[in-house]
Amino acid sequence: MKFIFFCFTLLLFFNLANAQRVFNIWPATAPGSETWRWKRQLDSVHLPSDPLSYNIVQPTLIYFPADSALSNGTSVVICPGGSFMYLHIYTEGIDVARWLNKLGVSAFVLEYRLAHCVTDDPMKEKNDRIRDSSLRNMLIPVVPLSIADGKQALTYVRTHAGEFKINPDRIGIIGFSAGGTVAVADAFNYSPENRPDFVVPVYAFVPPGITTKMLPDAPPAFIVAASDDELHLVPMSISLYNQWLDSGHPAELHIYSKGGHGFGMNKQDWPSDTWINRLGDWMQVQGLLKK
Repeated sequence: MKFIFFCFTLLLFFNLANAQRVFNIWPATAPGSETWRWKRQLDSVHLPSDPLSYNIVQPTLIYFPADSALSNGTSVVICPGGSFMYLHIYTEGIDVARWLNKLGVSAFVLEYRLAHCVTDDPMKEKNDRIRDSSLRNMLIPVVPLSIADGKQALTYVRTHAGEFKINPDRIGIIGFSAGGTVAVADAFNYSPENRPDFVVPVYAFVPPGITTKMLPDAPPAFIVAASDDELHLVPMSISLYNQWLDSGHPAELHIYSKGGHGFGMNKQDWPSDTWINRLGDWMQVQGLLKK
């Protein structure tokens, strides 16, 4: 049985590395993690329906180009979630990218730096660290690195927009849960090179200090969460929406009655399953789907 899981993991790695192009976003070792010696891993054993990528040292973008016949020039950097311990690389990353491709939107799934897992079961390790209260201190030095990776990803995509055949003025960022932390932080503090042209926080975790005064050219926002989020993050989404409204910037908010935390592209037969369709509607209204 272990051999079968090993082969499945190798197959997933092969598909990620070869089916799509993968780009290192930093020109050399990512600043701040020069002493990290562990290697990226994929856990397909403990959650086979949603493999988890973990122990990210060298941040990369997995490129999903829109078909040239459909491409409208818009692109998105997608930041999966996973408590900064792992990434739901499919349900909050690759599946989102493939859905957006059907709208003519090119997508880049970002594997940003994470805390070091010392076991082969990152989800259990995270839960154990929550119980013994060690997770917070473990993540304090990591979160700024993850946010920096989000900024660098936007810079990389904009710098290479000509090669990717995308519009450098239509590059957005989507973030789920911890990935939402990255997306939100990058929408409040940016330079011309790494400014997102739109931001989509999905059940985002927004810790104190991440949001600041909104800049005059802040991007439009599409915000999503579910009322029954077991992590009780809905007030954070509502607060984000109010910040956008109070500053006079366009925003749309969807709070579903059921969905829980981490619904992503999972099918649960609840209205939250259609959040991605509403995102498509919003992108149409924003003019992001026009060629």
